[in-house]
Amino acid sequence: FTSHSLLMKTISVGHTPDMDDAFMFYAIASGAIPMNGLCFEHVIEDIQSLNQRALKAELDMTAISAASYPALADTYWIVSVGSSVGQGYGPLVIAKQPCSPKELEGRRIGVPGRHTTASTLLRFAVPACVPVEMRFAEIPQAVLDGAVDAGLVIHEWQLTYRDAGLLPILDLGMWWQQAMKLPLPLGLNVVKKSLTRKIAQQATSLLRDSILYAFAHQEEALAYAMRYGRGTDATRSRQFVGMYVNEESLTISKPCREALRILFERGHQAGLLPSVPRLDIIEPAAS
Repeated sequence: FTSHSLLMKTISVGHTPDMDDAFMFYAIASGAIPMNGLCFEHVIEDIQSLNQRALKAELDMTAISAASYPALADTYWIVSVGSSVGQGYGPLVIAKQPCSPKELEGRRIGVPGRHTTASTLLRFAVPACVPVEMRFAEIPQAVLDGAVDAGLVIHEWQLTYRDAGLLPILDLGMWWQQAMKLPLPLGLNVVKKSLTRKIAQQATSLLRDSILYAFAHQEEALAYAMRYGRGTDATRSRQFVGMYVNEESLTISKPCREALRILFERGHQAGLLPSVPRLDIIEPAAS
C-alpha cells in the first residue's frame, strides 16, 4: 500500500513567530493552496535561533537575518521571495531618557542576537557601543529596568515602544536610507542546496503562491497573522504587515540586490561578516 502522504516529500521550514512571516505562510499553514508533492514541516522560532540552526544546516528552508547569509552561502541559496525589506524604516534604538545617537558610544545596548541584521547595522552606525545579546522580546523591559542603557527593537516593538513609555533614539532604517539611498534588506529566506535545484524551485514557488494568496485574501490572512502579534491591535498589525510584506517580498529587486552587496561588503570590511558572498538566488519554478 502507498498512501498519498508517503509520496510527498517533507521539508523542514523555519520561520519566526511574527506577523509578517505568519501572513506570508498563511495559505500553506491553512491548506489553502495545492502543495504539489511537498509537505512543509513548520519550525517556528525567533530569528536568532533560526540563524543559529541555519549555521548548523539543520533546516531545509528557513528565514534568516540578511547579515547571516555570508556564513551560510556555501550551504544555502537565497530564495527570491519572502524577504523583509524596510523602505526608510527598520530596527529602532530606544531608551528611557532622550539622548543623541552620539551619546550611545560606550553605552550598553540590548540587541536581539549578534547575527541579526539589526545588530550589524547598529555596529555600522555606533561602532563603539557595547552590544548585550538577549531575546528580542526581553529588550524593552531590560531598558525599563536599567539593565541596559538602550535597546535595539525589531518586530512589532518598532510600533509599540511608546506604549511602554520609551523614546526613539535612532531609526536604523532611516539611517541606512539617508546613507545609502537604498532599501534595507533585513530578512531573507534561504533553501538548502543539497535539496536539489528542482525541489528548491518548487519550495520557492509554494512560498510565492502563499504570499499571492495572502495579498488576495488580506482579511483572513491578517486575522491569522494577528495570532502572532503578541497583543498588537488590528490597526498596528495591518501597518506592521504592510511595512514588511510588500512588492520586495515577491522578488528581490535590483536596488535590494545592490543593498545586500553593500551590507556584506561593509560588514566584511568592519570585521563583522566572514566574507562577501555571490548572491546565489533561486527563483520559482517556471510554470
